[in-house]
Amino acid sequence: MKRRTLPAAAALAATAALLLTACGSEDDSSKTNDKTAGSDSGDTKASASPSSSSNDVDRPDLTLPSDVAETFEGWKTGDATKDAVLADAGRAQTAVTYSVTKGDPEASALSFYQSGTALAGSRDWVKTIVDSGSTFSGAVRYYAAKVSVFDKKSAGVSYCADESKAFNKNRKTQKVDKTPATADSYVLYSTRLELSDSGVWQTTRLESQRGNKECTP
Repeated sequence: MKRRTLPAAAALAATAALLLTACGSEDDSSKTNDKTAGSDSGDTKASASPSSSSNDVDRPDLTLPSDVAETFEGWKTGDATKDAVLADAGRAQTAVTYSVTKGDPEASALSFYQSGTALAGSRDWVKTIVDSGSTFSGAVRYYAAKVSVFDKKSAGVSYCADESKAFNKNRKTQKVDKTPATADSYVLYSTRLELSDSGVWQTTRLESQRGNKECTP
């Protein structure tokens, strides 16, 4: 599924060096603790979706079509704050998939879990997919999650995505384009999240790189 490297690549797609050094480190170009990826791994349990955050936020529907599945492997650490961050980081990804399958770049679920440059890039990318007449089919596995909590309102998460069993689908004909898996089927993500006033860890920055050796088998 050619779907996770956003069209605003010049602004969002990081080089391997940036992604790897961002994990658990400070951004030397800023004094505001503007970091992205995390450093603490979760366990190896798998789930169809991230676990719930500890608060009682009224969350939007993220139900995907029956032919689309997302699995989050090792998405729990046992630490309440880190697990809340991971849960919303996962939902931010699912919100993108949801928006594409709904054919709606302005879906409220997307702006619920993303903001800043992450939201702008995701909306542009969803619009590109929808305008092309495509949607998704298949399964994506998210794994090797690492999380760092920088302070009470900011955190970073990095993780891998396995898209080898996910494909583009023509929205009109429903024909699935089952292209063979390559190194580009594996994506390394580095994200920054900030806690909103409503208690949601929103993804505000998202960087990605396909074929990164940290994620390829």
